Amino acid sequence: MRRRSIVDANVRGASVQSLLDGATDEDLMERVSAGDRAAFAVLVRRHAARALALARRLGCGAGEDEDIVQEAMVRVWRAAERWNPDGGARFTTWFHRIVLNLCLDRRRRPAGLTLEEIAEPEAPERPAPQRIAERQTADLLSQALDGLPERQRAAVALCYYDDHTAAEAAAVMGVTTGAVEQMLTRARRALRGRLQTLGVMGAEWVP
Repeated sequence: MRRRSIVDANVRGASVQSLLDGATDEDLMERVSAGDRAAFAVLVRRHAARALALARRLGCGAGEDEDIVQEAMVRVWRAAERWNPDGGARFTTWFHRIVLNLCLDRRRRPAGLTLEEIAEPEAPERPAPQRIAERQTADLLSQALDGLPERQRAAVALCYYDDHTAAEAAAVMGVTTGAVEQMLTRARRALRGRLQTLGVMGAEWVP
């Protein structure tokens, strides 16, 4: 009898986990607001990697990016009871706004902050000269991005690296869609000019 109850408990646990894995972010947040740690763990697994990449794109260096994401997750847990999807706002919009604000606050500190390289992981089968050229290109793009005003940089990170639409980026940044589009236009112009100054002509790979 005891063995059967253990099996039944395991089945119920698996069913609950399956339910959580299939739940929307907003449904998970409702459970988190009631103190459901399992639902919170699902949110962390679902969004931590993307938030970490966003923090890096926004200029948070090694170690800082992890601190940013951990702090953002702590704020999600603490604010869960007060969270309310105004007008159907998505969890990711709210969460990425937290990450963005934390990154901007960190970058405004007077410490010597550096930009993480924006190179993708190198495929070992590619020739060494190609890998070197791609790394150099990434370094130059990093320098160019670092020279952008922080709001333009945020718009580029959200739209071109994190795959947000202009409207979604606007919701994250708390501005209009038109404002984001203007930021992107100015950022592209500035990036091309800066890359030409650094000796990169053409730069078709600029967003």
